[in-house]
Amino acid sequence: MIFAAFPIHETRGAILAHSVTAGSTVFKKGHHLTSEDIRTLDVAGIRTVYAAKLEADDVHEDEAAEKLARALAGAHTVSAKPFTGRCNIYAAANGLARINVEQINAINAIDEGITIATLPPYEPADDKQMLATVKIIPFAVKRAKLEQALALAINPGIELSPYKVRHADLILTTLPGTKPSLLKKAERVIAARIAHFGIKLSDVQTCEHSEHAVAHALQQTTKESELTFILGAFAIVDRADSVPSAIALTGGTLHHFGMPVDPGNLLLTAEFNNRPVLGLPGCARSPKLNGADWVIARLATGAPVRPQDIQNMGVGGLLKEIPSRPQPRNKKPPTDKAMTKKDRRIAALILAAGRSTRMGDANKLTQEVGLKPMISHVTDATLSAHVDEIILITGHQQDQIIHALGGRPLTHVHNPDYADGLSTSIQTGIREALACTPPVDAALILLGDMPFITADMINRLVDAYSPTDDRMIVVPKVNGKRGNPVLWDASFFSELQALTGDVGAKHLIAEHENLVAEVEFDNDAPLTDIDTQAALAALKPDR
Repeated sequence: MIFAAFPIHETRGAILAHSVTAGSTVFKKGHHLTSEDIRTLDVAGIRTVYAAKLEADDVHEDEAAEKLARALAGAHTVSAKPFTGRCNIYAAANGLARINVEQINAINAIDEGITIATLPPYEPADDKQMLATVKIIPFAVKRAKLEQALALAINPGIELSPYKVRHADLILTTLPGTKPSLLKKAERVIAARIAHFGIKLSDVQTCEHSEHAVAHALQQTTKESELTFILGAFAIVDRADSVPSAIALTGGTLHHFGMPVDPGNLLLTAEFNNRPVLGLPGCARSPKLNGADWVIARLATGAPVRPQDIQNMGVGGLLKEIPSRPQPRNKKPPTDKAMTKKDRRIAALILAAGRSTRMGDANKLTQEVGLKPMISHVTDATLSAHVDEIILITGHQQDQIIHALGGRPLTHVHNPDYADGLSTSIQTGIREALACTPPVDAALILLGDMPFITADMINRLVDAYSPTDDRMIVVPKVNGKRGNPVLWDASFFSELQALTGDVGAKHLIAEHENLVAEVEFDNDAPLTDIDTQAALAALKPDR
């Protein structure tokens, strides 16, 4: 490949190295110059351009990326069409990414122009989520180097193991005085933890924290169960502790105790009646990521988890301090044609679970604004907008909120953890969106206390959504300031579910700035929320 500053009359068929503006025409980087393009540049007074000319032994970036991606893509994956030297590999089901690390490292070492980026091995991936991207650094690669890479990729290096396990049992042990509410919360957390893998709790038992009681409960687990969880009132501290002793008492087999992952050290793997048994660490009572999640993900595929597998989890196993990892740069899902506006399915999530503490004793969402309850304004706007699913997330004073909406046709879902902050309502809404049939492509997150949002505003945000153009997060903007609601492509759902505390997703927008589309508005509705009595009283009569 010859890369240089060429006189424009020598650039027919050359590839632009940088974008060039000629009058009102913009020629983008990577554009193949034609005779007509050269005339346009000449008229604009441009005499030289930086460009690349391919030689006989060069393979164009798109061709090279596509060939290598197809060679690497294995079971339950699909490679998309290449663009600008990039070819993405996507999951074709929900499951675990299986990455041949040695193979990928060997290919990346062949030539600096051949690059492959993947998810970490055994990373959970949703259907249509990107597993890897093959990028040829502009604008071509030598044929011999490509053939060397293809020779190493003779066996697929990127595969997906789909989730197969569908039913699980849960045994909760108790002590005198254990509150039923704590048991229910633990059950909810475990159910939510495994739901992402397509697993449902078939049965939940409670018993006293003793060897014989746990053994009896284990023998009573349902026949349809493919996996059993035991969450003890006390964490397991030794192979001779109550839970492992109970498993041994039933004739079960203990496989491994402990794991080099923090949190999650005190985890037990075992087997009873030819099915896995998992003695959960105490941190499994929290929805935060812990070592048990890694083991559950593998078990969900139907694969055994050997002691060596657990022992190999130490590198990268310090989970307490790691920030959430951003998703790889995406372009478009692996479909035969680009998604049209008609094809897209949008879920609207209306958050209405908060306690309205700044409003005093009154629930702000039931207060009248313009002769109807505040919550009904954003709800009616959404009902009139171009969305496919409307999900109302309730919490504090749920019955009052539902009554205020007077039977409007939408889905209600209760967030039992609303007191823990805004993030829990977002998580609840995303879980419901993930359960939609057919699946949704994006979610618009609206706040119930923004009564001046209109259907037209919502439609403008939806219309701006375009994954094929890297417009995957859509935000309203007023006078240079971003507001709400915000639309999120489904590829960000896992990150939204990882939010914690009483905060939204503003930091995620900053992390994915290259995928953000801003829609300008000339009024302050996207910036206006009513959360105090003073703000309510200050509203003009005509509003």
